[in-house]
Amino acid sequence: MIGQKLRELRELKGLVQRQIAAELEVDTAYVSKIEGNEKPVSRQHLKKLSILLDISEDELLKHWIADKIFDVVKNEKLAIEALQLAKQFYLEQIETNRKGTK
Repeated sequence: MIGQKLRELRELKGLVQRQIAAELEVDTAYVSKIEGNEKPVSRQHLKKLSILLDISEDELLKHWIADKIFDVVKNEKLAIEALQLAKQFYLEQIETNRKGTK
């Protein structure tokens, strides 16, 4: 989950939650809840977090998207099969778009 990743990166950089909160212009309790996976990370904070934590914005975005997907499927019995189907649809769409631009 992205909260755990953010905590790990923050600790590796020797930063405290207060410093992250100041840069994001939020309160420390919010950062704590993000790291505890109690509150979602705002997509608009990803760029600042990537700079602060020395990680690519794309890498954080992958974690952010994965969290969103997980929230949708976490209680679904057929989650794995649905994710595989979604992957297939996604790849087919990319292929269709690629053919359409030739």
